[in-house]
Formats: sequence, structure tokens, C-alpha cells
Amino acid sequence: MSESRHPHTSLPINLAQKASLIEQQWSPRVVAEMNDYQFKVVRIEGEFIWHSHPETDEAFLVLEGTLRIDLPEGCVHVNPGELYVVPRGVTHRTAAQGEAKLMMIEPRGILNTGHEEGERTALNDVWI
Repeated sequence: MSESRHPHTSLPINLAQKASLIEQQWSPRVVAEMNDYQFKVVRIEGEFIWHSHPETDEAFLVLEGTLRIDLPEGCVHVNPGELYVVPRGVTHRTAAQGEAKLMMIEPRGILNTGHEEGERTALNDVWI
């Protein structure tokens, strides 16, 4: 691992500040790693695509705005400071009316679109 990707520093990571550096919506950026897990920040607005992650759960922590997670049985609204975990294999779609900023926690190597690759698939493992 290069020093620039994973600095050995005791400085805390300001998630809101990191999210403000992201130019494009729907482009998750890695801010930290812990074991095989990555912490990513992302800006979203509108609706994503329906997808699932058969190999892992996916956690969403809302930093700003309101996240809507559409699930087969209905939708869940997640407010700032709240965390929601989508279980592995559950088809879901993230959405936000107005912009929302989130932190996602998931294993390294997981694509944002799961196995539904297409125009919404973001580059993976990009640090900010």
C-alpha cells in the first residue's frame, strides 16, 4: 500500500470535508480502510439502479440530507446520523430527493452496482 493511499497518521478524517471534495455524484471515494473493509464517502441525488450484493452486507451512514433505500417490501428513510445495513443478497436501490452525503462501509473490491454493471458503475478503489 502506498503512503498516499493509506497514510500512517493519527489525524482524524473529516467525512463532510472529504465528501465536499468529490466532484461527481454517484462516485464513491475511499477515505479509510480497516482490515478488508473500506469506508467510502459519496454524494447522491435522484435514484440509483436496483442491484444487490450476493457476497456482502452493505452499510450506509447518512452525513447530510435524507437517504431513501427502496427494498422489495417497501422503503426506508435514513436521516443524518442514522445507519442502515442492507443484508447480503437483498435487492435495493438508493435514492435522495435533493443531495445527500453518505458514508458506505463494505469489503474492498465491491462494485457500487453489484453485478448489474452498466453506465452507473463507478471506478472502484479511488481514494480522496
